Amino acid sequence: MHDQFERMDTKELNFPDTVFVHDTESRVFQAIAVQALAEIEGIGLIEGNLFDNLLGREGHERIKGIHVDQDQKNHSLSVKLEINVAYGVNLPSKAQEIQTMVTARISELTGLHVATVHVVFKDLVREVPKEESPKEEPELVTDEL
Repeated sequence: MHDQFERMDTKELNFPDTVFVHDTESRVFQAIAVQALAEIEGIGLIEGNLFDNLLGREGHERIKGIHVDQDQKNHSLSVKLEINVAYGVNLPSKAQEIQTMVTARISELTGLHVATVHVVFKDLVREVPKEESPKEEPELVTDEL
């Protein structure tokens, strides 16, 4: 048996009524979802900056736009994500990418079944174009003696 049970009376482990329980607050699932969303291009949270949430700069108790309902009986979760998406992004394929990433991360880290991931695109945002890097001028090779 595990080390944690060595000091316990073995009769206690034989009772079918012994249940080991752990709870996880919704905030943990929200943080996992934020981490997963940070890896997906072309989207953002509805309030604030995605990186502000990652760095803990968000002052609110909950992360806006990420709602998690836990079903204790079935050990499963329902996740609703309200996000902004960049103009020009294919919505069905982006929704599938988001659903796959969030489901995989939550299942991997918590061991719980993710029953649903409902993606709601709240707004279109114009993606800020990346600054063009200045073109490097070719080096001039001179023969100096």
